[in-house]
Amino acid sequence: MSKILVTGCAGLLGSHFTRHLLDKGHDVFGIDDLSGGYLEHIDPRLDFYERNLIDYQKIDNVFESTKPDYVYHFAAYAAVGLSPFIRNFNYSNNVVASANLINSCVNYSTKKIIFTSSMDVYGSQTPPFTEDMIPKPEDPYGIAKYTVEQDLAAAQRFFGLDYSIVRPHNVFGVYQNIWDKYRNVLGIWIRKILAGEPITVYGDGKQVRSFSDIKYYMQPFEKLTEIGSCQTYNIGADTKISIIDAAKSVQKVAKKLGYQAKIVHLDPRDEVQIAYCDHTKAKEELGFQDNTNFEELIMSMFKWAKNQPQRGVKMMNYEIEKNMYSFWKQ
Repeated sequence: MSKILVTGCAGLLGSHFTRHLLDKGHDVFGIDDLSGGYLEHIDPRLDFYERNLIDYQKIDNVFESTKPDYVYHFAAYAAVGLSPFIRNFNYSNNVVASANLINSCVNYSTKKIIFTSSMDVYGSQTPPFTEDMIPKPEDPYGIAKYTVEQDLAAAQRFFGLDYSIVRPHNVFGVYQNIWDKYRNVLGIWIRKILAGEPITVYGDGKQVRSFSDIKYYMQPFEKLTEIGSCQTYNIGADTKISIIDAAKSVQKVAKKLGYQAKIVHLDPRDEVQIAYCDHTKAKEELGFQDNTNFEELIMSMFKWAKNQPQRGVKMMNYEIEKNMYSFWKQ
């Protein structure tokens, strides 16, 4: 069994994947600063370090004591639409933090780092996005993710640090942060409905996305300790749905549970309108299969969310307020 360090262990991917690894008998360590996740979502079996990846010395100390064979880097702040207004925060948390982690991987001879990037690196190219497309990110979040991808390639050339890059998209499930005002659309809708608020849709809702259940990611992610050297993989659902149709499906499930929710359209925001990926490579090399049942996923999230404690909705400190969307103004 391997020693594996997972960053962002209190978030959606991290909380599920650490459970998966622990069930397999691996020696698992987790890092999270609890800014976007919650202590209650961390498996009690996990050897947990509450750390911020921006603090290089504290991260180095974790590596010195654990000396992991593999690192899964899930920690990030993934608010795509908000990233133009929090540029310093975005680059500090997504680029500088990743550079600190890569430094420690090199210095402590980690065998491999697996990095979760984003479909956002493709920008508004013609879908389906494939791994051989040259990334053209259009917002600071996508730029940050592509920067880390390039830095990993540089670290491999200079120091021989092996890596794999995964570009997951629109992943959902229990343990997701539904109290974030800016990200995780299905979670936001569920939180709003439980609070007696309407479902909010940006613009006409004709944006097209694919939503996938977190449970289908576990085995493919684990395989990356053995294969996929210096490779990039898209992982997500093949089934596409418009945002307005997704909202109607959530509305339908809510009604089954006794909640009435109307759909309200807000001003459109600057975003890629149609975004989905081709997953052939992950299917062929990692054995990835996605069988997400959208309404079943929403139902399970509703049942989980109903039993969660009352939490406040988190707001960010904006660095720029010029051209700020009306629905995000303080």
